[in-house]
Amino acid sequence: MRIGGRLSGAIEVLTDVDERRRPIASALKDWGTSHRFAGSGDRAAIGNIVYDALRLKLSHAFLMDDDSPAALAHAVLFRQWGLSPEALAEQLDGDKFAPQPLPEAALEAFAARDLAEAPDEVRGDLPAWLLPSFKANFGDNWLAEAEALNLRPSLDLRVNTLKAKREKVMKALSRSGPKEGEIAPDCLRIAPGNGSDRLPNVTAELSFQKGWFEVQDQGSQIVATLVGAKAGDQVLDFCAGGGGKTLALSAAMGNAGQVHAYDADRNRLAPIIERLKRAGTRNVQVHDAIADLDGLAGRFDHVLVDAPCTGTGTWRRRPDIKWRLSEKNLDERMAQQAEVLAEASRFVKPGGRLTYVTCSLLPEENQHQIAAFLASEHGSVFEAIDMEPVWTATFPGVDARPHFSGEGYATLTPAATGTDGFFCATVSRKF
Repeated sequence: MRIGGRLSGAIEVLTDVDERRRPIASALKDWGTSHRFAGSGDRAAIGNIVYDALRLKLSHAFLMDDDSPAALAHAVLFRQWGLSPEALAEQLDGDKFAPQPLPEAALEAFAARDLAEAPDEVRGDLPAWLLPSFKANFGDNWLAEAEALNLRPSLDLRVNTLKAKREKVMKALSRSGPKEGEIAPDCLRIAPGNGSDRLPNVTAELSFQKGWFEVQDQGSQIVATLVGAKAGDQVLDFCAGGGGKTLALSAAMGNAGQVHAYDADRNRLAPIIERLKRAGTRNVQVHDAIADLDGLAGRFDHVLVDAPCTGTGTWRRRPDIKWRLSEKNLDERMAQQAEVLAEASRFVKPGGRLTYVTCSLLPEENQHQIAAFLASEHGSVFEAIDMEPVWTATFPGVDARPHFSGEGYATLTPAATGTDGFFCATVSRKF
């Protein structure tokens, strides 16, 4: 398939995502099913155009003076893939699968407009209603932080030290070109590539089937490490989901001690069983009913609350959710966060620690949530721990550093740490 067919395919998918408000992955899957002649390289290229278009949706539309799927897809090739309008027109000439040419007005706008003159939300490709939260969180660095959220992410892996060493996994995946992660000690990274480049399907590798590694963003690995769990501890992963951090905690503990993985959503929890088997874990118990934990109140050294959130820190990987997010969604997540914090806190033993994590970059879900918890009846027996010295001790010699709030809470970001966005705060139970 030539560039014209790929461009047309991307426009079709973008139209589907926009009109039916669908996740990108679902729209791409349906397009591939109805266009079986398209090869894997074609599908990857179409997917790249779609993801790139939605990461920079507002600025693409501003520069083209057109927010149609066709304009967004063309803007990707002009701005991100290095093709001039003239070069693209030459490649599309005579291609019967190419889309209709763009209106001349869009090309004139692209040649004349300057992004520096655009409103702040357009320059940062942010929903306008979230702009105050980003500015409050990052101050003068807000634009650099927003821009980094619009870049392609690497493919990050966590070596499962219960079964393999990092050097062994690097050798097994050598054809994919993994590099050591800059911060997390068990991380491997595969560069995202440019243009139509596609990432390798590492889950098809024999080494994955053997349980030597998991796919997990380095930021997720870092916050699991910051929990500080060690061999012999009693740990509760209160919002375990699919089990990524549960697996990391179990490996950090060397299969010694006990990890209890709980999630109220059985569908999210379901994949954990197969993942635990593949990883060779022996110290994890899985719970899908809160009643199963009733006898364990006040018993845990560490409680991890990976709270439900808006996912603003994952926009590199899921740019479609950026444009579907609403103030109502934020309010719902904040209510859920307050509820799980109160519920999870009763399981921490005196002297134990609760680590609160979100993949959000909004202070409403992070600093403000912890402040409200500490001021509540449930949080009155806890005190905040300064995460900055914890970071230095946990990752000695690492140059990259997260943002530290005045209270000592840590925020990882693509710009600061080269990871997805994560917030991490730890509080200790006084008595």
